[in-house]
Amino acid sequence: MKTSLVLTLIGPDRPGLVNAVSRCASECGANWLESRMAHLAGQFAGVVRLEVDAGQVDKLETALQALEGQGLRIAVARGAAGPAASVRKVGLDLVGHDRPGIVRDISAVLARHGVSIESLETACESASMSGEPLFRARAELAVPATLELGPVRLDLEALANELMVDLDFADA
Repeated sequence: MKTSLVLTLIGPDRPGLVNAVSRCASECGANWLESRMAHLAGQFAGVVRLEVDAGQVDKLETALQALEGQGLRIAVARGAAGPAASVRKVGLDLVGHDRPGIVRDISAVLARHGVSIESLETACESASMSGEPLFRARAELAVPATLELGPVRLDLEALANELMVDLDFADA
């Protein structure tokens, strides 16, 4: 029987961190299924999903904990098994002048409608003409199959007007 493990990783960035994690996984017979990793403010941060035989979970967790001696903090959570809810994928793209609270405001609207954020990528960059900070976000959302998109779209468009950002909300 296989067990899914979700790892969160953070530590000062340096070459070899991914190799150290993947070596532990490989030595325990784990399969590396998914990951998202980034260099943020001098830190390496990542999320990884592994699948491993149930009998190897403790050995893998022990091996991963040993990496903390190399400055890499790792949290391990066992994945939940169960039937997936019936959802449809919807994309959300946003761009506008940067200001605190954009992610909070957008995520509050989504949560109020029961929409989950499956992935979110954000960046702050200089606008091409003015050089002012420009905030970009791209999200993949899981919308319950029974939820009408109209009210969600209306709330997001109202918020986009208030925030003065461009927002695109469409089936993925």
